[in-house]
Amino acid sequence: MKRSLTWLSSLGLIGSLVLSGCGLGTAGGYTPSGTLTGEVADIQLDGASISVGSKNFTEQILLGKMAVVLLQSAGAEVQDLTSIPGSTSVRQAQLTGDVDLTMEYTGTAWITYMGHTDPIPDAQQQYEAVRDADRANGLTWYEPAEMNNTYTMAVRREVSQNYGITTLDDMTKVPEAEQTFCIDAEFQARNDGFIPMLEAYGMSEPPSQRVSIMDSGAIYAAIANETCPFGEVFFTDGRIKALDLVALEDPRGFFPKYNMAPVVDSELAEQYPQLEDLFAPVIADLDNDRMQELNARVDVDGEDYGDVAYEYLKDLGVVTDS
Repeated sequence: MKRSLTWLSSLGLIGSLVLSGCGLGTAGGYTPSGTLTGEVADIQLDGASISVGSKNFTEQILLGKMAVVLLQSAGAEVQDLTSIPGSTSVRQAQLTGDVDLTMEYTGTAWITYMGHTDPIPDAQQQYEAVRDADRANGLTWYEPAEMNNTYTMAVRREVSQNYGITTLDDMTKVPEAEQTFCIDAEFQARNDGFIPMLEAYGMSEPPSQRVSIMDSGAIYAAIANETCPFGEVFFTDGRIKALDLVALEDPRGFFPKYNMAPVVDSELAEQYPQLEDLFAPVIADLDNDRMQELNARVDVDGEDYGDVAYEYLKDLGVVTDS
């Protein structure tokens, strides 16, 4: 289901390079499926062909694998396109019809995809604004989960205790010469990212020698091993508790709400209205603590994405072994 992308012409070049040059990435590996049970037991998707995409970090791959398990267990033929590099590449793939379903965040859509500079503080109003705007792009947003995978900065507990740091306002308590930051390239470039965050909290852009750009997954260890006192993290990441880090609160409400919701090609959603009911139990269950626990099973315990997704859905009572 291809669509014209008049407002994404510059992004189109990036997307085409990713899609044609490297192919849509995949997390790879076998993703188990079972039989639907409980409140979704009667849902059938026999004959449906659905491609599932996700970004290439732990939480997104896990959420994508949950979708793959649910859809396969309902009888759909599923193309697993989880682990596509970068938010904009995933968005491009969905807008062009290469991906039918993603598990997306309201704040990412509002700020990064739709180009707004100011978030909407109320989570429900933020969701409704994104939902309504994306109808014109042929995309349907189902209701969002409580989980809010927003950005923040984190510090080691020792740093938090020594300087009395619990919020982003408190970052200035660290002497400026010692304010080094570990961030990833996407956070550096986002409208709701690094420099705008510093400006919102009355801080100047630091010189390049005090900013380390690294893979997002490496940031948590970099904070813990004292490579930098401040590092960009996601609130729902399981490594925060595992490494005894302190995620800083955002008292000025700088960061948008990043509630997760299934986003589906509108034609597919109309053809298979039961899709919304299929995802409803997951949406009702996922909060920050639950998502942090699931992320930790991959990032801390080393479990497989597909296995964690499948076992979670079994525990939730919507999938059982065939």
